[in-house]
Amino acid sequence: MPVTMSQAFIDNFLGNSPKWFKIAIISFLIINPIVFYIDPFTAGWLLVLEFIFTLAMALKCYPLQPGGLLAIEAVIIGMTSPSQVLHEIEANLEVLLLLIFMVAGIYFMKQLLLFAFTKMITKIRSKVVVSLMFCIASAVLSAFLDALTVIAVIIAVAVGFYSIYHKVASGKSFADAHDHTSEGGNQLCEDELEAFRGFLRNLLMHAGIGTALGGVCTMVGEPQNLIIAAQANWQFAEFALRMSPVTVPVFVAGIATCFLVEKFKVFNYGVQLPEAVHKILSDYDAHEDAHRTKHDKMKLFVQAIIGVWLVVGLALHLASVGLIGLSVIILATAFNGVTNEHALGKAFEEALPFTALLAVFFAIVGVIIDQQLFAPVIQWALSYEGNTQLVIFYVANGLLSMVSDNVFVGTVYINEIKAALLDGQITRDQFDLLAVAVNTGTNLPSVATPNGQAAFLFLLTSAIAPLIRLSYGRMVWMALPYTIVLSIVGVLAIQFGFLEDMTQYFYDTHMILHHTVKEAAQGAMSSH
Repeated sequence: MPVTMSQAFIDNFLGNSPKWFKIAIISFLIINPIVFYIDPFTAGWLLVLEFIFTLAMALKCYPLQPGGLLAIEAVIIGMTSPSQVLHEIEANLEVLLLLIFMVAGIYFMKQLLLFAFTKMITKIRSKVVVSLMFCIASAVLSAFLDALTVIAVIIAVAVGFYSIYHKVASGKSFADAHDHTSEGGNQLCEDELEAFRGFLRNLLMHAGIGTALGGVCTMVGEPQNLIIAAQANWQFAEFALRMSPVTVPVFVAGIATCFLVEKFKVFNYGVQLPEAVHKILSDYDAHEDAHRTKHDKMKLFVQAIIGVWLVVGLALHLASVGLIGLSVIILATAFNGVTNEHALGKAFEEALPFTALLAVFFAIVGVIIDQQLFAPVIQWALSYEGNTQLVIFYVANGLLSMVSDNVFVGTVYINEIKAALLDGQITRDQFDLLAVAVNTGTNLPSVATPNGQAAFLFLLTSAIAPLIRLSYGRMVWMALPYTIVLSIVGVLAIQFGFLEDMTQYFYDTHMILHHTVKEAAQGAMSSH
């Protein structure tokens, strides 16, 4: 039968998304103006729930399109205004610059990161040690880079390993090992292949958890961290110090969990790398080392120097995060000979869709502010005192981040807390402690599902996931021990007064060191 125009419209609308999802979004767009006319407050909450629904259904359809349609309609019917949306974007410009420039900058340092992770797998035979190194390395890198970029690099490593094994085991040479991966190959041993898949699943999950462990520690680890740091007016070092009473014990607990699940082979962990696969990967690594030219070695050296600049620049806050990322792009491309416009463009492909989605987040935040949606919730939470208040914020952020996106949740809550501070409802000390609770609440329990962590969602939707049989349910199951441990340790650190005392101690120490360095520098200038 010929396709009618109405059928063509439905087919084109949101592409390959399920028909029920398309109908749901159209229903939202029809219902919202009616409800807004009757009760704006109810309509505002309905919009927030609809937007969270689009985030939860990210595997069916990227949230930018359905969420963006809801945001556009909200502006049109008057739930918020274009000026309010622009104000939110301007207030969070540094976050957008982080995503645009820092992620792209690290793209040009992938060779160095790929080299390091390849050596880990080929040179270390203990599965427990390799797992710990992947988890720790991902955490350290995520503390100074964007977590999404780190997981993207590790996915590239896994895809490369899978491709190498598949091609070589199918009888091809190392020269063909960079071909696209595919299923099949009669010469492949199914048991060997399944064990290799399990090994890669283990490493990718440990790495994903590592990005959360490190990402919570600093203002550049996750986008919402930078939003929180901007609202609290914290620089890199102060942010890390204020978070450390929670993040340090959580990090130790996370690494211990990595060791235990591998040691006792629970939750689908503990899968060993088959000896035959290890030999293929080791031979390939040796082949690459033997054919690495002086130009290639110089590129690695340059990237290592740029990595040092990146860490020093962030730690000393020599410029805004986005500008440091831009400097990385310029240095890495200039000294490694990347001067073609199209080669530069590829670096921005990973971050720009999420950057656009973040702008939609801010439109929804504009609705929340204009309609005062969270005012009753915040007032209820603020009615409690002391550590109980902090725990409520931690749990509320954590539970919502499990089903929604932690950037959206963190943005909403920190804006409401900042409004309470400006209204005189809370003191500056309360605000600082609540900011820590919001940041850790959005970062730690959110490892429970791919919806909460952008790095997890990126892993689940990547090319490697179907190759290694990594499904949504399997990710949730493998993340479960981490979810339980990280959430409990985080809430205990907040509940038992450890947070307030240690935060003050670390902050006092930071200020003493800051003034000492400043006085020493002034003294040196005077003597000169």
